[in-house]
Amino acid sequence: QVQLVESGGGLVQAGGSLRLSCAGAGRTFSNYNMGWFRQAPGKEREFVAVINWSGGSTYYATSVKGRFTISRDNAKNTVYLQMNSLKPEDTAVYYCAAGGWGPAEDEYDSWGQGTQVTVSS
Repeated sequence: QVQLVESGGGLVQAGGSLRLSCAGAGRTFSNYNMGWFRQAPGKEREFVAVINWSGGSTYYATSVKGRFTISRDNAKNTVYLQMNSLKPEDTAVYYCAAGGWGPAEDEYDSWGQGTQVTVSS
């Protein structure tokens, strides 16, 4: 497993941008596929995006495709989520997770504590 810490959340107006970061502890970070999930108030946690271990392959939820970009810097043990054209419905706690591929949460074996993103209309 790898320890994960998210940062970069905050309050932004609709149409604005934020970049989330997820720092991993441990020398094996570059071995892991890394994903982002989110959970809005009163809703189930949902898949947002995933990037493979090398950064050469990505996959997005339909709701964010074309607006969000996932990337990673293995030298810094960090994965990023660039969020553009934000909408109020993007408001959620965002979590990064390690080890899986795609929307199945049980494929991921390490999770961060989450960072709040609030988009005002």
